[in-house]
Amino acid sequence: MPPSLRPLGRGRHLHIHTPRTPTRLRQYATTTDSPPLRTALFFPGHGVQRKSMLSPWLSAFPKTCKPFVEEMDHILQCNLSTLIEEGPIYMLDKTENAQPAIMAVSVMILRVLEQEFGFKTSEAIDVTLGHSLGEYAALVAAGYLDFSFALQLVRKRGEIMGECTRLAKEESGDRYGMIALVCEPDQLDGLIKAVQEFLSQGSEGAKDDSSHPPAINRVSIANYNSRNQIVLSGSFNRIKNFGVEKQFGVPQSDYGAAYEYMRKTLKPEHVTWPGKCPTVMNVSGKPAESKEDLMNCLSRQAIETVLWWDSIKYLDRQAGTRRWLGVGPGKVGRNLVSKEVGRSSAKGGGVWSISDPGEVEATLRGLEETAKEANS
Repeated sequence: MPPSLRPLGRGRHLHIHTPRTPTRLRQYATTTDSPPLRTALFFPGHGVQRKSMLSPWLSAFPKTCKPFVEEMDHILQCNLSTLIEEGPIYMLDKTENAQPAIMAVSVMILRVLEQEFGFKTSEAIDVTLGHSLGEYAALVAAGYLDFSFALQLVRKRGEIMGECTRLAKEESGDRYGMIALVCEPDQLDGLIKAVQEFLSQGSEGAKDDSSHPPAINRVSIANYNSRNQIVLSGSFNRIKNFGVEKQFGVPQSDYGAAYEYMRKTLKPEHVTWPGKCPTVMNVSGKPAESKEDLMNCLSRQAIETVLWWDSIKYLDRQAGTRRWLGVGPGKVGRNLVSKEVGRSSAKGGGVWSISDPGEVEATLRGLEETAKEANS
């Protein structure tokens, strides 16, 4: 029997009660053969887009943001900036628009820090990462991908994903999307086991390996977000059989076409290696080890589970990360990090995010003060 469910808050997450099982977490030990990745820069994923999210930045920093917005529209050969500012929101929420909008705004905020406040990313940041879509901004920030190329990749990837969802809906009459399942931290193993058993029943199941993308009627574990949250994606009818009724986020179905596009389009000449700092990849939860590894991980990300929790655990428990800076629209990424490492870590540590111009100065001041603490 599936675990019992009840809505949490406004219904965007579901709280799961599962039979208590022993918690079995992988143990991490701090490495001693390499310097710690002390400061992490992270970026948000799909779902944080909102109408007029450019306006406060254009008003506060026109010298940097106006040319950036013009560059964005020129790269995409469309007026994405107008859509972001004026809507309609149902158009902005389309995958092919939302994903490049989020990625571009994230990179724009980082440019503001660099050009308006003298923030030196290559000196201040030891590692980057991004939640699903945010991985593209993380790779741009770390110098592995050129912004123009990455933005075009994200736009095309979004178009393919949107088309996959549309075709799946036409073929099956079903709807597709993502659903978050929340449980008590010590019940996560039980929840995952229950989901995996459910997904293994019949011909419909979880994601196969990268050579066999999921069928449109399948359900998969899309994200491991934290110690008490996973995200399912796929057919709502199939998910409802597990007892879930509330949805959130982006429609998702068979994204094999996005995987194939990435494999064909992302060439060695498009990747700068090494970058300015390591980037932790979503599908491995560890930094890319080579140019080939980076390309493989980024392509697989379209169809494999996002190991966000593994990424945070690796940095927090093994790599010695103590300072976390989130850059981009919304607070989802910050909240997921704070849940795992606490809003205030040990001496010289902490979690900050910048999604509004009013947060910049206090955040940079906090980073500067904790840097002094760590060296004292």
